Amino acid sequence: MSVGSNLSADGKVLTITINGRFDFSAHQAFRDSYEKLTPTPSEIIVDMVDTTYLDSSALGMLLLLRDHAGGDTANITLKNCNEDIRKILTISNFEQLFKI
Repeated sequence: MSVGSNLSADGKVLTITINGRFDFSAHQAFRDSYEKLTPTPSEIIVDMVDTTYLDSSALGMLLLLRDHAGGDTANITLKNCNEDIRKILTISNFEQLFKI
């Protein structure tokens, strides 16, 4: 598991990538990828192209990211989700909270 992040040159778009399993072991690295940025980027993309697994702690981490980014006004996209991850997000009604 690894978490990477890339901030656009203008500081407006943060892309977070998760490679491998997205579970509690990614907690600190995931938080570190966005928490210390000031101001908070206006758009956040979580790219799951190389994510192989997602569990309930990862869902909680995504909710913490959403709260940090402004709650209902947050502009967060979860992209490149595989079929299994998309199914978990759908069952959890995350399409109501994030762009998928």
